[in-house]
Amino acid sequence: MKLPPLTLVLGGAASGKSDYAERLVVSTGRPMLYIATAQSFDAEMDDKIARHQARRGNGWRTIEAPLEASDAFACAQENEVVLFDCATMWLSNQLFAENNLGDAESALFKGIAGCAAPVVVVSNEVGAGIVPENALARRFRQAQGELNQRIAAKADLAITVMAGLPIALKGALPEGAP
Repeated sequence: MKLPPLTLVLGGAASGKSDYAERLVVSTGRPMLYIATAQSFDAEMDDKIARHQARRGNGWRTIEAPLEASDAFACAQENEVVLFDCATMWLSNQLFAENNLGDAESALFKGIAGCAAPVVVVSNEVGAGIVPENALARRFRQAQGELNQRIAAKADLAITVMAGLPIALKGALPEGAP
């Protein structure tokens, strides 16, 4: 199966978006590069990362890139397919590091655009909930929504996943997609 240069897989928390994106990447039959953005600061996150690693199994080349994802995209080989999981954790990392979001996002998009391989970006849809009570959470929600919109605008294919089911928002699900 062939993927376009940029695919966005979007969904709420625990929607099945990462699982679907992984299956989508595997279905290409190409070597796989996983750009991991999660950082663990507690046992719960340790467990989540371990579950994701176990579910993926072997066969993935992994680059840990919680902040400098653009450098990781430059490491992709033309014959690979890249899974960037996820833009939400990457954005959270940028906020906690108090980095300039405009500069970080510019570098991210430059990295994606220059990537030699097709890229699948996983991101959380955060706009369907209530308005958060604190300023940081509101800033995050706004920044995440805007980042998702910009990724979707650049994407050739945008998919939302609800209850584990993929729905094409932009483009069509590829022939043979899981």
